Amino acid sequence: MKSQKVSIKKNFIMEIFLTMSNFIFPLITFPYVSRILKPEGTGKVQFATAAVSYFLIIAQLGIPKYGIRACAKVRDNREELSRTAHELLMINLIMTAIAYAGLFLSILFVPKFQDEKALLIIISLSIIFSTIGMEWLYKGLEKYTYITIRAVIFKFVALIAMFLLVHEEDDYIIYGAITILASSCSSIFNLIHARKYISTKPVGNYNLKKHMKAVVVFFAMACATTVYTHLDTLMLGFMKTDIDVGYYHAAVKIKTILVSIVISLGTVLLPRASYYVQNGKMDEFHNITKKSLNFAVLLSTPLMIYFIFFARAGILLLSGSAFESAVLPMQLIMPTLLLIGMSNVTGIQILVPTGREKYVLYSEIAGAIVDLILNAILIPRYSSAGAAIGTLVAEVVVLLVQIAFLRKEAAAIFKKVSYLKMFVALAGGLAGSVWVLWMNWNSFFTLLVSGILFFCIYGGLLLIQKEPLVNNIKDQLMNPIKRKLGK
Repeated sequence: MKSQKVSIKKNFIMEIFLTMSNFIFPLITFPYVSRILKPEGTGKVQFATAAVSYFLIIAQLGIPKYGIRACAKVRDNREELSRTAHELLMINLIMTAIAYAGLFLSILFVPKFQDEKALLIIISLSIIFSTIGMEWLYKGLEKYTYITIRAVIFKFVALIAMFLLVHEEDDYIIYGAITILASSCSSIFNLIHARKYISTKPVGNYNLKKHMKAVVVFFAMACATTVYTHLDTLMLGFMKTDIDVGYYHAAVKIKTILVSIVISLGTVLLPRASYYVQNGKMDEFHNITKKSLNFAVLLSTPLMIYFIFFARAGILLLSGSAFESAVLPMQLIMPTLLLIGMSNVTGIQILVPTGREKYVLYSEIAGAIVDLILNAILIPRYSSAGAAIGTLVAEVVVLLVQIAFLRKEAAAIFKKVSYLKMFVALAGGLAGSVWVLWMNWNSFFTLLVSGILFFCIYGGLLLIQKEPLVNNIKDQLMNPIKRKLGK
C-alpha cells in the first residue's frame, strides 16, 4: 500500500508539471498569436478545430476513456495487456478510416468547410495521431513521468516554431499546424515506445466484440460531451462570424487552462480508482474520491471567483484590447470551473470506475440537449455571451443528473468539503484584493498584485482554520524539511 501511495504522489506531481506546461504554453503563445491573427484569425482556427473534433470523436469511439480502465485492469499480465491494446488499436484504425471518409465528404459538400479546406485538413492530422498514440495505454499503466516529459518537449518545440513562423494575419494556417505539432506529434514516439509494455507481434485470440458494448457507451458519452463543449463554437461560426468565434475562444481559452488545473488530480486517480474497484478495495476507492472532490472544490471556487472579478485584466493581458468583447463571455463561463470540477469526480471518478458509465452518458445527453436549445435561442441575439450562457446551464444540468443517480453516495462525499472555512477564506481574499480594480494599473500589474493578495490570503486563512486537506498538503511539504533539520 505504501508504494501505491508514493506512486499516486509521484503521478500527481507529474500531472502538475504537465498541467503547468499546458498553462505556460498558451500563456506565452496566445498573447502573441492573438495580437497578430486578431479575433478573425484565431476564430478561423478554433472553428476548424471544433469541426474536426466531431470526426475525431468518431475515430476514437470512446476508447480514450474506456482504454484507461481496460488497460488498468490487466496491467499485471503482459499478454492480456498486449491483446487488449491490440484489439483497441484495431477498432481505432477502422473508425479512423470511417472518420476521414466523413470529413472529406463534408469538405466537398459544406461551403463553409470548402472555404477553409487546407486548414481543416491540417487540423485533421490530429485524428490519425491520436489513434496511433495510444495515450490510453500509458494512462492505464500510470506512466505519467513519460507522458509529461514527452509533452513538455513537444510544447517547447512548438513554442519556438510559433515565434519563428507566425508573423502576419494570414498565417493562421501555420498556427493551426503548430497547434497540431504541440498536441499530437508525440504520438509517433508513443507508438515506438509502446513495445516496452506490450508485444509488437500478434498474440492471437483477438475478440473485438467483447469491447463493443462498453466502447459504444463511452463513444456516446464522448459525443454528448463534444456536442456541448464544441457546439457553441460551431454554431457561432455558422450563425455569426469568425470574429465572434474569436471573442468566445479567448474566454474559453482561459477557462480551459484553469479546468486542466482543477481536474489534474482526478486525471491521475482514474486508473487507480478502476484498479481499486476491480480488486474489491472499496474503502480505498471511497477515500480517494472524497479527497478528490474536496481538492476540486477548494481549488476551483477561488479560481472561479477571482477570474469573474478580474476577467477584464485577464483578457487584456492574454489577448489584447481587440478582444475587449470577450470579457462578458468569460465572466459568464467561469462558474463552469466549479461545475466541471465536481462532475469530473461524480462522473469520471465514481460512476465510470464502478461500471455505471451509462449514467454519465445520460447526464451528458441532457446537457447536450439543453446546450443545443439555448444556443439556438441565445446566439442570434447575444452572440458569444449567449454561447457562454448555454454552456454554463448545460454544465449545471450534467452535474445535477449525475448527483441524482448517485443519491446517498453523493451526499457522503459532498459533506466532506469544508464549505464554511472556504467561504471565510474567499471573503478574506476578495476583501484584500478587490481594491486593485480601482488603481488603474495595466493588466499585468493588476493580475500580479491582486493574484498574490487573493490567493495568499485565501490559502493562509484555510491554514489558520486548519482545513484538513490544506493542512495535509502543508505537512507533506514540511515533513521532508523537518526530517533534514532533525538530522
